[in-house]
This record gives sequence, C-alpha cells and structure tokens, in this order.
Amino acid sequence: MEKFKQNPVIKKLGFNRIILFLILLLMYAFFSRVVKGFASMDRILSILNYVYFLGFLALGVTFVIATGGIDFSIGPVMFCCALISGYTLNTYGVPVALCLVLSILIGTCFGIFNGYLVAFVGVPPFIVSMASMNIAKGLASVYTKTQSVSWPQAADEAGRGWFRNLVKFNGIPTGIIIFAIAVVILFIVMHNTKTGRYILCLGSNKEAVRLSGVNVRKYQMLAYVICGLLVGIAAIFFVGAYTTVQPGLGDTYNNEAIASCVMGGTSMAGGLASIGGTVIGVFVISLLQEGIMALRMTKEVQMIITGLIVIIFVYADVSARRRKN
Repeated sequence: MEKFKQNPVIKKLGFNRIILFLILLLMYAFFSRVVKGFASMDRILSILNYVYFLGFLALGVTFVIATGGIDFSIGPVMFCCALISGYTLNTYGVPVALCLVLSILIGTCFGIFNGYLVAFVGVPPFIVSMASMNIAKGLASVYTKTQSVSWPQAADEAGRGWFRNLVKFNGIPTGIIIFAIAVVILFIVMHNTKTGRYILCLGSNKEAVRLSGVNVRKYQMLAYVICGLLVGIAAIFFVGAYTTVQPGLGDTYNNEAIASCVMGGTSMAGGLASIGGTVIGVFVISLLQEGIMALRMTKEVQMIITGLIVIIFVYADVSARRRKN
C-alpha cells in the first residue's frame, strides 16, 4: 500500500482524494440501483442545486480552516444575506441586481468582522464564530420582523426572476459552469499565489511566518474575508435554486460544509488544504442528502451519517500526522 501511495501519479492526485472520489462513484451506483429513477436528469439537477450553495460555503471555510481557525457562522450568515436582501427586494422595490450585490456585501462584512476580531483583537475563532452566528440570526429576524422571505419565481411578471438563470437556463445547469470557474480561481489563489501560501503557512507555523517578516494578521484576516465573500455568493445560489428563506436556520449547513472540507483533505489543525478535495466532498454530501431523501429517510439520518464520516476522516488525518511525525 505504501508503495502504491508513493507512485508519482497517486501523490499528485492525492491518495485520500482518489479514495473519496471512488466513494462518490460507489454511492451513486448504490442509490441508482436501489432508487428507481435516481439517475434521471431531475435528480441530477436537484443534486447540483445543493452543490452550488454548499460548495461556496465549503470553499470559503476551507481558507479559514487552512489558517488553523474555524467558522461555525457560515450557514446562518448565508441565511442572513438571503433574508435581508430578499426583504429589501420585496418591501422597498430595490432592483434585483442591487439586492444580489447587497447579499455579497453583507457576507463580506461578516467576514471582515470575524477576521478583525480573530486576527487583530485575538478573540478565539470558536468564540467569534459563535457570536457571529447569533448576530446573523438575530439581525435577519429583526430586519424581516421574523417573517419568511420569498424570492421571485423565474416566471415573475415583472421579470425579476432573471437571477435564476444563474442556476438553470432552459433546463441547462448554468450554475455548474459558474461554480467550476470559481473553483479554478480559488485553486489558483490557494496554491499558486503568495496569499494562498501565506494562509497555508499560518496553519503550519504562525510564529515562524511572523518571524520571517510577514504580516500574519493581514493574511489571517484575509482568509475570513474570502470566506465571507463566498458566503454571500452562496446565498445568491441558494435563493436561485430555492424560493423561501426562513429566519433562524442555517446551522446544519455549517456541519456539512466543514465535513466536505475534512473529507477532502483539509486538516483541522491547519496548514493543509485541498480545493479539489473540498469539491469532491461537497458532491459526496449533496449526493448523500439526495439519496437519503429518495429513500424517504429523515434529515437526522443524514446528520448521523455525516457525523460518522467526519470522525472517520479526522481520525485518518490525525493518524497520518502521527505517522509522519
């Protein structure tokens, strides 16, 4: 097995990512076998709808985890972005394009808030993310007066449903094109730029990076800002795929996004991240969610399975680090 892992091609692709991709294929084959019509285009589009918003959440939190931090507020912040921008659209008649920009700005502001407290004030990331999660829930509930918000349908008479073309246009999943472009850009940022290298180095040895003259606070904060920006984009794809957003929700997506990162090879200890692995992890979680729904099981079953998967992959990561040390 060790000889197989040391193969240049396997090392380049990543042994864990190969295993995760095989798991994805086996899961799809299993659900296609036991669920009638699971391989239909409608099912595939449903899986992709989940991939888009969860993918942007997971990609964002990958940057944070790479620094050795954590952010449990991404789900509620996504709902906060969708609720506030949607309520602004419906109540005050603000153009759809400006409301989409507002969603991104709200997510970015939360990223700046979290990053500043962690990097410059020194508040532990866990405490900051817990506080931001409650602030996001409360802010959205107060602004919308605890009412759910419905975004315009594609057939809206006023033509306000055009943003849904970002997700699907004439049955074509245009969202996957946008998502793929975003993945390529973020892969380059993480693995081929000075910013990405410094973010990864922060997770490996923050003090050594500081002693080398790098402004560690700047890059630590930047990771949270990137995360917030992507959360705002995730909100756009959420409302593009679905219609109604309810206050006080979003916690579940934190766990699923973080699980996607961990499964994909991003170490919870920081210093090691994989954009490609995160994407595969997102597809695994999205496929699992759709498969469990098709089998008419409850959401709680998915939570149990996701939790077990996270434990297995975290254990594998810890074991690998021990062997390396």
